[in-house]
Amino acid sequence: MKNAFDDIYEVVRLIPHGRVSSYGAIAEYLGGKGGARMVGWAMNASHNDDTIPAHRVVNRNGLLTGKAFFGGNRMQELLENEGIIVKNDKVQNFKELFWSPTKELL
Repeated sequence: MKNAFDDIYEVVRLIPHGRVSSYGAIAEYLGGKGGARMVGWAMNASHNDDTIPAHRVVNRNGLLTGKAFFGGNRMQELLENEGIIVKNDKVQNFKELFWSPTKELL
């Protein structure tokens, strides 16, 4: 049986290596504009599943707002391992790296 987070996880698994998306963009794609919090809760609940690249989901300004749930600098390390530059908890070149499910998954 599918739970409320499964659709979110399906989209997050599609975010390409070296790219990032936002809580709001994922919620909007799934028809829940304003459901960014639900996406955040799903990311927080996903940390025991290595198939979900939760580290690629940041806030609408590129900030690593979910960082605390990874422990230490783990979120930043995972992003940097994909070639993403992070300074002061913010993804650099965010607009160029941003992956919009609404535009990419037509």
